[in-house]
Amino acid sequence: MWASILIASLGTYVEKLLGYLLPQRILKRESVRRMTGLLPVSLLAALVAVQTFASDQAFLIDARVLGLGVAVVALLLRAPFLVVILVAAASTALVRWLGWMP
Repeated sequence: MWASILIASLGTYVEKLLGYLLPQRILKRESVRRMTGLLPVSLLAALVAVQTFASDQAFLIDARVLGLGVAVVALLLRAPFLVVILVAAASTALVRWLGWMP
């Protein structure tokens, strides 16, 4: 386990170092700016998908999917972020408490 942690740490350090070593002309390209602006969104979407639909090595549909759906509806209704989190957590907890989904 420690070997994988050290390798990941080294890889992260090298990636940061390469960012500093890139010439400014590459970093100022419009395509690079557009990509770096969208990268956090895609990473967050991937994280949400994995945390919602995966359990260990299996695909799973449970109360988290309902919570995600409620969060999407709250976002479409332009609710504040804290309200989105609270209604999603409350709906997930309610469904689990009622025993409708694991």
